[in-house]
Amino acid sequence: MSMQQDRSATATVPLGSTVDAAEIAKFSKLSAEWWDPKGKMAPLHRINPLRLGYIRDAACRKFERNVRSLNCLGGLRVLDIGCGAGLLCEPLSRLGAQVIGVDPSASNIAAAKLHADKSHLSIDYRCTTVEEIDPRERFDIVLAMEVIEHVVDVGVFLKRCASMLKPNGLMVVSTLNRNWKSFALAIVGAEYVLRWLPPGTHEWNKFVTPDELTKHLLDNRLVITEQTGVVYSPFADKWTLSSDMDVNYMVVAEAMV
Repeated sequence: MSMQQDRSATATVPLGSTVDAAEIAKFSKLSAEWWDPKGKMAPLHRINPLRLGYIRDAACRKFERNVRSLNCLGGLRVLDIGCGAGLLCEPLSRLGAQVIGVDPSASNIAAAKLHADKSHLSIDYRCTTVEEIDPRERFDIVLAMEVIEHVVDVGVFLKRCASMLKPNGLMVVSTLNRNWKSFALAIVGAEYVLRWLPPGTHEWNKFVTPDELTKHLLDNRLVITEQTGVVYSPFADKWTLSSDMDVNYMVVAEAMV
């Protein structure tokens, strides 16, 4: 794939950014298909309810909210990094959160804004990078869902994320482990056998092990308080939480006291 950027589809990547220009171009090509549950983003649509519930439940425990309330995230400021076309932003907004969705792909942000307008949702979408967000901004929750395996420097990226958290805030990260099993299932299986994702969507060498993620977070004074694996059951045709973190996994981290 060409390393050149399509400037009509992407934001200019500033010097020192953790954004990978090739990764932006890759996902920009899919921008028109984000909201098609049967299209190339079908895997995200299938896993979205699970990760939404995980974020909601962690936030309600942290901020002492009633998880059954339709406005359980009311008043919380949430930053969704690498938001794509807003698959997580919209349900979080419906739960009452003040959502800021950022993505360096202009075509993704355009698709997100269009869908939010049609859904009558007020979401602050920005075509930008984490590094370009005003350093004075702070958030109750920072999300990096399926993002860190696409950035240039995980440590630098997480340092910037940590700096944007309020003192009592929390960060939720989902990513892919790096081992033989993840190569077999997430690369060979998902991209080349099942064709869930376009070939080349992921680079196995950029996957992050739980130990590596833990160290990066600790380096930025964030400690993991919850963690879970995410596995797909072909018989039930659904994703579930699991103790198996060999392939997909999610963590919740909070600032060290």
